[in-house]
Amino acid sequence: MHVTLDILIMLFFVACAAGFIDAIAGGGGLITLPALLAAGVPPAQALGTNKLQSSFGSFSSSFYFIRKGHVNLKEMLMPIICTFIGAAVGAELVQHIDASILTTLIPGLLIAISLYFLFAPQTRAPSSRQPMSMNVFAVIIGTSVGFYDGFFGPGTGSIFTVCFVLLGQFTLVEATARTKILNFTSNIAALIFFIIAGLPVWKIGLVMAVGQFLGGRLGATVVISKGTKWIRPLVIIMSMLMAMKLLWEQHHEWLFSLF
Repeated sequence: MHVTLDILIMLFFVACAAGFIDAIAGGGGLITLPALLAAGVPPAQALGTNKLQSSFGSFSSSFYFIRKGHVNLKEMLMPIICTFIGAAVGAELVQHIDASILTTLIPGLLIAISLYFLFAPQTRAPSSRQPMSMNVFAVIIGTSVGFYDGFFGPGTGSIFTVCFVLLGQFTLVEATARTKILNFTSNIAALIFFIIAGLPVWKIGLVMAVGQFLGGRLGATVVISKGTKWIRPLVIIMSMLMAMKLLWEQHHEWLFSLF
């Protein structure tokens, strides 16, 4: 497809904003995917291109968290492996299975996540409870949420974050740092399948990748410097926006029929 310079510049800045938001709270795809569709990219190619550019954003923020010592990769090895396997299976199965069941269930989960962060009095789970071991977390949460991201995707970052807080007893900053590692893992796993299928539009994807990388780096910096002051409200906002978007896609015809 023919892409003009002004469209590439617009998509670059869209990717910058999405990378920034995604590093803090997830949900950057709410911005980039509609922008790609509006630019005239066919839906299947838009999904592949979106996964290509978002992988650079999640890599940028992950690398920053690792370099600053907020994540120990040795500790995350098992979750990374399980998340990759889950995402790979999900990305393969989505080509053969109807995703309508997930589209029905996930808005309620996103609303629940936003309400949790809205009303939770602390950023760490009660210390009287034993945190879930990282190996158990990897097998149960890494595999299942990774599968979900490869199969469908919206809200993956928010789901990982709340699982790290509730089950792993991490602070919100610690949970966000670990979430980006697993987000990058599932992005790469799904991207491999999109590349094999020849879906990404490389010219657009690589331009947006630069914007995602810069935005992801800035967002990761904000997470460390501002902590829960920025994370909590953005997680709430992005979770509610994703839920409303999915509900609108599912029920807008019924809503129009009422008037």
